Amino acid sequence: MHNPSSEKAQSLFDICINFDNEQFNPDREAILSRAKDAGVRYINFTGSSVESSTYASEWASKDPSHYCSTAGIHPHDAKRFDEKTIETLRTLLQNPWVRAVGECGLDYNRNFSPKEDQLHCFTAHIELAHELNMPLFLHQRDAHEDFVACMKENQQPAVVHCFTDTRSALKQYLDLGYFIGITGWICDPKRGETLRSNVSYIPLDRILIETDAPWLLPKDMRPKPKKRRNEPAYLPHILDIIAKHMGRNTAEVAAASTKNALTFFGMPSCSSHP
Repeated sequence: MHNPSSEKAQSLFDICINFDNEQFNPDREAILSRAKDAGVRYINFTGSSVESSTYASEWASKDPSHYCSTAGIHPHDAKRFDEKTIETLRTLLQNPWVRAVGECGLDYNRNFSPKEDQLHCFTAHIELAHELNMPLFLHQRDAHEDFVACMKENQQPAVVHCFTDTRSALKQYLDLGYFIGITGWICDPKRGETLRSNVSYIPLDRILIETDAPWLLPKDMRPKPKKRRNEPAYLPHILDIIAKHMGRNTAEVAAASTKNALTFFGMPSCSSHP
């Protein structure tokens, strides 16, 4: 049933690139040009701190028809979160191209911030999303139970970005109505095995695709890129692997994921912006 397209997929939406990362310092404009050439016409620049959220907003403002950004504090930085932070995020989120609250959530894998600080920071983001009637861009790692407990009263649209969890967690997120973001983790021969077995359970109307660049370079790319970093131009490869394990046509998954992302971020239809 899977049928990789012989032509480059068109109008893909990469829902996560960490564009402030220093690995992109030498060639940011070239990266965006390569993405466009590969059919990645829409990009979300993800904010994970006050600094990166501000930087993401600046890049999204260059072409709001095709770019957007988020504003939030990653759980790793939750210990730096305070009332001044929330005011800065609120101001950033007034910009029309800043279209979601986050990246925010919980990460108990390494606990760079204490759990209490993470929970306080995450709850403040959820409240801000409700206040501004905006979607949530979410991160969860090794914190599923607390994460769901925090989100149980949430009524805003949400995406669980870079999903790598269990089938049970996936079902719970789908039951809550959330979108699911899939990265090049699915391309990892060892670590991606569980994700490859679970991705077919994601309905077409809930799938989003992402690179999470510069992280998670697809390990099965041949030839291997000379630079050991990920970038949006590699999204078509990730799409092919996702479609294969969903048992669906690549073009079908491409169209659905782009439509879903445009809806989630509240952006104009791709038919209006070829």
